[in-house]
Amino acid sequence: MKKRVVPKRIGLAFTILTLAVGIIGCGSKADSNSSNSNNDKSKIVVATGGSPKPFTYVNDKNELVGYDIEVVNAVFNKLPQYEVSFEKTEFTSILTGLDSDRYQVGANNFAMNKERKEKYSYTDPIFKNQYVIAVAKNNNSIKSFKDLLGKTSEVSAGNNYTTALENFNKDNQGNPVKLSYTEADLLPILQHVEGGQYDFQLIDKSMLNQYIDEYGLNLNVIDLSEEDSNKIATPFSYLLVSKGNEKLTNDINKAIAEIIKDGTVSQISKKYFNNGDYAPDKK
Repeated sequence: MKKRVVPKRIGLAFTILTLAVGIIGCGSKADSNSSNSNNDKSKIVVATGGSPKPFTYVNDKNELVGYDIEVVNAVFNKLPQYEVSFEKTEFTSILTGLDSDRYQVGANNFAMNKERKEKYSYTDPIFKNQYVIAVAKNNNSIKSFKDLLGKTSEVSAGNNYTTALENFNKDNQGNPVKLSYTEADLLPILQHVEGGQYDFQLIDKSMLNQYIDEYGLNLNVIDLSEEDSNKIATPFSYLLVSKGNEKLTNDINKAIAEIIKDGTVSQISKKYFNNGDYAPDKK
């Protein structure tokens, strides 16, 4: 009987095909294991508006950075059960995204107010501060909240200062604060106050001092009394969590307590606020 000769090219092709199938099989197994590993983690999308600086902003390398961003990263470094990603969006879209659970966490120097507390879960505080009024150096007409009546200010829709002024106007419809809504960044807004185009700006003291130091703004800082501060909110900022995510909120709170206690929050604060420590008190 004659031996059957397999042409070399067919044998080579069969060998290559066999190797390819083996490689594909191994690859599929690895991909499956990787997928299963990723599926073990709960995916969390953190939304931020990318302003105001230094709480959240995009740096020269097109990286999303800032106090809130670093605190969030430090929090989730303590929570390996979550897979976290960030999404930069319009400020108002953070809230609508939390409403729909498109986002699970909002990080944007959020203060607490009654309206938001009814819709979202607040974490424990991540920042302790004081509210102030910024006015031009030559403006001596504003000393307290009641002096804002009839004055002008540029505001961003939806933030805690704007909400406070809108509520203030409801009680003072005869002589309301004149509000001009804007999407401008904070620096030009403060420059407009400095130049006299607008009378004042409500702002965090730490942030205002930062901008005065960094940009040489010629502004006066007027501290608000506790009574006036309470018209805005408690002097803390928080992360927002979409409703129904109580376990996530509890996990975040445990991590916040840890990074306050171990000094991480103080280090982040000093990095972004000219060596100022605005970490909330330890529990």
